[in-house]
Parts: sequence; C-alpha cells; structure tokens
Amino acid sequence: MKKVTCFLILCLCAGLLNASAQQTKLLQYVQPMSGTAASTTISALKHGEDGSEKYANTIPAVGSPFGMTQWSPQTRLSEAKCLPPYYYKDSLLNGFRATHWISGSCTQDYGSFTFMPITGKLQTRASLYASPFSHATEISTPAYYRVGLPRYQLQAEITATARCAMLQFTMEKADSLYLLISPNSDENEGYIKIDYEKGEVYGYNPVHRIYQGWGKSAGFSGYFVMKVERLFQKGGTFSEGNVFNTDSIARLKDIGAYLGFRLQKGEQLRIRVGTSFSSIEGARKNLAAEIPDWDFGSLKVKNEQVWEQALSQTLVESAKEKDKRVFYTSLYHVMQHPRLYNDIDGSYPRFAGDYQLNVLPKGNYYDDFSMWDIYRAHLPLMEILKPKLVNDWVNSVVLKGSQGGWLPIFPCWNNYTSAMIGDHTTAFISSAFNKGIRDYDVGEAYRLMRKNAFEVANDADYKNGMGRRALSSYLKYGYIPMQDSVPEAFHKKEQVSRTLEYAYDDYALAQVARSLGKTEDALRLTKRAGNYKNVFDPKVNMVRGRNEDGSWYPVFNPDTREPYITEGTPRQYTFYVPQDVPGLARLLGGRAGLELALDSLFSKKEYWHGNEPGHQIPFMYNYTGTPWKSSLKVHQILEEEYSDGPGGLSGNDDAGQMSAWYVFAAMGFYPLDPVSDQYLLTVPLFSHTKIRLESGKVFELIRHGDLQKTPYIQGLKLNGKPYAYTYIRYADIQTGGKLEFFLSDKPGKWGSSAQYQPKGLTQR
Repeated sequence: MKKVTCFLILCLCAGLLNASAQQTKLLQYVQPMSGTAASTTISALKHGEDGSEKYANTIPAVGSPFGMTQWSPQTRLSEAKCLPPYYYKDSLLNGFRATHWISGSCTQDYGSFTFMPITGKLQTRASLYASPFSHATEISTPAYYRVGLPRYQLQAEITATARCAMLQFTMEKADSLYLLISPNSDENEGYIKIDYEKGEVYGYNPVHRIYQGWGKSAGFSGYFVMKVERLFQKGGTFSEGNVFNTDSIARLKDIGAYLGFRLQKGEQLRIRVGTSFSSIEGARKNLAAEIPDWDFGSLKVKNEQVWEQALSQTLVESAKEKDKRVFYTSLYHVMQHPRLYNDIDGSYPRFAGDYQLNVLPKGNYYDDFSMWDIYRAHLPLMEILKPKLVNDWVNSVVLKGSQGGWLPIFPCWNNYTSAMIGDHTTAFISSAFNKGIRDYDVGEAYRLMRKNAFEVANDADYKNGMGRRALSSYLKYGYIPMQDSVPEAFHKKEQVSRTLEYAYDDYALAQVARSLGKTEDALRLTKRAGNYKNVFDPKVNMVRGRNEDGSWYPVFNPDTREPYITEGTPRQYTFYVPQDVPGLARLLGGRAGLELALDSLFSKKEYWHGNEPGHQIPFMYNYTGTPWKSSLKVHQILEEEYSDGPGGLSGNDDAGQMSAWYVFAAMGFYPLDPVSDQYLLTVPLFSHTKIRLESGKVFELIRHGDLQKTPYIQGLKLNGKPYAYTYIRYADIQTGGKLEFFLSDKPGKWGSSAQYQPKGLTQR
C-alpha cells in the first residue's frame, strides 16, 4: 500500500511539474517586439502605402489582458495620431510611458504620462536627457520589461497590473538620481503636483477627441498617483527646459515634475503608479487595491501567472517553435483591447460626457472598440474563449448608446468618432446575441441598433459623429451614389464600400429582429441585406461606383484604389458579401464563377492581407467545388504574412484583428460571417489544439497527417462520427468534444457539394 501511495504521489508531482513547465513555456513564446518595425511581408510591400500602413503599430506593452493602462518604453514623445510610443528602429529612449495607445492602430495616444530616471546633472528637455539603448539589453514579456540605460549606468524594470504598475531602477554606480514625471499633453493642458507630506506625485492629462469632434474635450482625463518607496525632500517642476522651485505646475508646454535622490551602487528606487479615467482619488484607490506593497519580485510573478492563465486557455502542439511563437504572440496582441475603463469601485466616465461619473452595479465597463476591424475575428474569438467578458463588452456599448443617445459606430476615447465606415457595433451585438450572450438590456440594445438603421440624425448630432453616415442616400437609392461625397466623415466618399457594409449590418440586425419576433423589421432589413447587388456591375463582374440616375461611374480600374472603395480596390471589395456568398456566386456565374474570380484575385497577386476587408476571402473557396483551395491559400498566408520578427505583421494590427485572423486560421476554422454561428473549416496548422472553454469543457482539433506531404482534407470526424460539412457551429464548440481532420496527398470530394456548405440569404 505504501508503495502504491508513493507511486501515486510521484505521478502527481510529475504531473504538476509538467503542467508548470508547460505554463512557463507559454509566456516565453510571446514576442512583444513583433510588429514594432516596418512590415517586410510580400503583400505589404505591394499594397501598403508609404506611411503608417507599413507598420503594425504595436508596442512592447506590459500590463494585464484587456487592462486600463499599458506600459511601454518610449522612443517618441508625442500623443499625435499614427505615432506609437515605441519604434524598434529608434536608438534613443526618453522614458517609460503609461499609455492608452490602441495597439496596432493609426489613431492617437491619450491621457498618458511618462517617467524617466536620469543620473548626474538634472536635465528636463527630452532632447538633452534621452539615453541610447540597445535591444541586446531589452527583456520584453507581457508581464515584465527591462532595459539598460548605459548613459546613466542604471537598469530599469517594469511590471504591471490592470490599472497600476511598479517601476524599479537599479544603480550601477553611486550618483544622484532624478526621476522626471511628465503629463504628455500636446494641447498644453496637463497638471502635476508633488505632495511631500504624503510622499506622492499626482496629476492629470485631459483627453481630446479626433475624427468627428476633432480637438474637442472628450469629457475626461487620464489621472495618475505615484508613490515612492524612499523619502524625498528635493523636487520641483519644469516647462520647456526651465526649472521652477514649485510643487505644482499646469497648462504650460512640456511640463513635468522631478524628484531628486542620492543612491549608492546597487541601491534601488521603486515607484508604484495607479491610473484612472475617473479621478485622482480613483487612481489612488486602484493603486491601494492592486499593488499594496513594495515586493517587485512577487508582483512580477503574480502578473506572469495572470498571462500564463490567459494564454493556456488555448494549447497547441507543433514541431515548429516559430509557429508557437507567432501563435502566442498573436493571442497577446488580441488581449490588449477593448480597454478596461472603470475603477476598482465601479466608477467610470460617462460616455460622451463632460466629466460626469457613473458607477456600475456589476461587471466592468470597456472602451476603445476599433469596431471596423475587430468585429470580423477578434470579438468572435473572445465569444468562444471569454463569453462572460464579451457580455461586459456588449453591455458597455449599450450603455454608451443609452448615455449618448445614439449607438456609437466606432467607440474610442469614450466618445463618438464615426471613424471608418459601416455600423459594426450592430454586427457585434447581433453576433453575441446569436451566440446566446444576452445578460444585458436586450430591448434597449435593439432600440439603439434599430435607431441607427432607420433614423437619420439631425445636423448637430450628425456632425458630432452620431448615426450612420449617408443613411438618407442609402435608404433612398438602396446604395450610396457617387453624388453623395459623405463630407461629414474622416473617411469621405467610399460609397460602394459603405453600401456593402451597411447591407451586412442590416442582415445582422435582421437576425435579432427575427429572434425577437419583430417580423416587419426583419423582412425590411433582410431585403436591404441584398443591397450589395445594387453596386455590382455585371459588365465588369465587380462592384463599381454608381450614380444617382443608376448609371455606372465611368472610370473603372479594378486593381487600383478608387475613391468609392475603402482602403482597397474594386476587385478586393467585390468579395465583401459575408451574409450571402452563394448570392454573390450567382452574380459571378455560379460556384464555378466564384472559384474563377477567386483564382483570378490570387493569380494576379491582388489579395492584400494587410487590411481587413479581404480577411474572409481565402475561406470563400469553401463555397465552391474546390474547398481544398482554401487550405492552400490560408497556409500560404500563414507562412508568408506572419513572423516573429519585428516586421512580421502585414500592416496595422488594428487592435488585434490581424492577430485574431492568425489564431483562427492556425486552429483550423474562421468566422467568415461573424454574425452567424458558423465557422469555415481549413486544415489546422497545429497537429493538436486544445481549447479550454469557460464552462470547463474542452474542445479539441486534431490533425492526422503531415501538413507538407498530405495538405488536403480527405474527411472529418466530429466526436467520432463522420462529418461532411465545410463549417462547424458555435454550439458544437461550446459543447466540447473533438474535431478530427484526416488528410490526403490529393484533393478529394470532401465538402465539394453545395449541400454541405453554408447557405445564402435566400436559402436560410
């Protein structure tokens, strides 16, 4: 009996060690530097513009999944649009930023603060105190960052929670150490104060809007409270390089505060920083709750455990370590946003408000929804992994609509923006609703979505970013004609793309209307979902600009950027009909015509993976007689468009959408129509994927066969039974179970019959 007991104990210990080893490995796969340099992929070089689209615009962020504030080394000073805090190519570091940069975006940072340690003589101009640094001395993980600053002979380290961080500076020589703290207000509206009695520094940086309402106050600020472990008696403020013997400063250019210390070699200075969007007191409470002590090492371990738990929800097996690095780096990028906005006590700034605060009775409030991007794959991925979190996100956007009067199109910096096109907050809510995620005010959600779809905002609201752009034209013609230039928008014109995307959003809302028994609405919206046909010119077999009188816009260049297309070409946008691919196929001459059109796009090398409107295209072969081509195209993209190098992302990551595409495609399924409950299947990159669902159940995807030698699907089994369909449903995943892919060295008949493929609008 003793021998049996000892054996069981040894097995248990071995199992725990193996589990621990697995967890330790996952964090090491994440490469936060990926995407911090210009893209070097084939598609980006062909299709990307010379500006921001060549950059993924990610940063080596330290923080918690979906946290309020990320912490990044800073090589660029401004909060300006399209300028992330960190570029890999830079050689000078000028601080460590508490940032609200939307990862992978071309928007703006806001409400941020920067902390910079320097030794020797006090300097307060960034051009004078910036320090050279080397990537060789950087350690960058989701939970920890370290770098050496040789100019100042010190080491800097950061670890961070959802709302707070601890920074630790270690001296490599005895010297004076100055800590510079700067609110990064480009509008010269920041404030900072030193409180010698409390041993803290606090301040704020007011937030401003861009796009609709550009330059206006966003109605809240970024606040911080910093506590220092050591007593400090020397300090002051500065502006534009001038130093003042005061304990506070406000509303001047390049302001900040400094604290002075004398440290010996090997001594450390630690600071704790709390952040908030509600108030200085909120930042103070957040800090007390999340980082109550000065144990940097223990905090780092706790933060690493948070990320290990998040990453280990999806386990993959592969002989290629690079594939695992790209996969877990992609998951890390997906988990940056949406952004937590409320304090530990539930306080958050009212949406589109004027410094009013609301308090949540339960759950959390989020913002920074890069909705034109993330409704496609990012949010659907979280519907699988974190449905309770998605419920908070839906509740957040419904609260925004209730507080502001209109459902926001692209809610960022807690305000209306009307950035990009479409009305994809409706698509997102509908997607969650169709997955059974409904613990919010469904009636209010429907009212707000319906208002966006049927009501035209008055002039004042419209200019403020409320309501669909060009809705009156869309309702009148069934498309947006070239004569409507959509002047009240950051993205002007783009009439054809808007028509296509509104048609999809109408389809999305129709699903909710039908479920709620609103039959008349459902019929009207379903009819509008077919409006994509109104901009399809059968003479050129593509979408095309159309005039008010029904004639076609005379200029037509299928493979160049046209004013009526958003960030793409007519050929690329022709395939944006996710609600009715069989209907599009009929316009193209049937399933064979769809296949030929797809073949043409790829053979002409006109597929551009660096931007979102085409992300569904490789999976559209699943609607043809040759679904095996999807797998070939998907794996080509996985191989050519993603890497773990600094330039390894093909264009803006856009709050994690590019990365979410990789995660789905690598696992072997993708939400071509994210509102539906169907995911198109393709050969998995990994031999075994295990998804640990929130319910405690597990869904597995197993690939039988070598990907290089046998790249084609011969057949599938779902829970041991043959499975003939080219898609799998949300319920199949959430129930748990096993989907097995059996491969062959030649294309077979799997999925080639239309009866096993998703249906179109008229077939449902």
